[in-house]
Order: sequence, then C-alpha cells, then structure tokens
Amino acid sequence: MPTYQYVCDGCGNEFEQFQSIKAMPLRKCPSCGKNQLNRLIGTGGGIIFKGSGFYQTDYRSDSYKNAAKSASAAADTTSDSKKATKTSESASTTAKSEIKPAKTG
Repeated sequence: MPTYQYVCDGCGNEFEQFQSIKAMPLRKCPSCGKNQLNRLIGTGGGIIFKGSGFYQTDYRSDSYKNAAKSASAAADTTSDSKKATKTSESASTTAKSEIKPAKTG
C-alpha cells in the first residue's frame, strides 16, 4: 500500500498515512477534528517495491515448487555422474601416458 502525506489547513498538522490506492482521501484531521485535511502530492504517493524483486515463481503452488526441486536434484545427480565418468577417463589416460616402454638391450 502506498504512503500518502497529509496536511491540515486548520491546525497545520502534517502526517503520513498508509492507504489503499482505491481509498478516498482523508478529510477529517485526527489532531483538531476539522474537515480541512488535504493530501499532498509527493514521493510518498507511489508504490515502493523493496527486496530482491518479484518473479513469476514467487507465487507458485507448493506442488510446483516440490516438482521443481526434484527435477533440479535429478539434473544435479546426472551431471555429477557425468563428471565422475570424465574424471575416471582422464585418470586412466594419465596412467597410460605415464607408462614408458622398457629399454631393451
């Protein structure tokens, strides 16, 4: 919800109020009770997004999140097995290159 700034023309009271965008501006001053309250135009009239951001996945259902976790875990397992295969292949290649033929004679 946006924050709006108000000032009372009767008593000079200034304050901020959290209100819905659809809400009508306040008219009655909480300080003096007169109907001379005016909403000011300023930076507080807009919506301020804070945090890391808003993404499509922020509002997904729990079943979708669980399925995505299991899919990423399966992908990680597959990539780990490929890494292990490459490591064993490179180790056998290294071992073969280190074997030198014996000198005869």
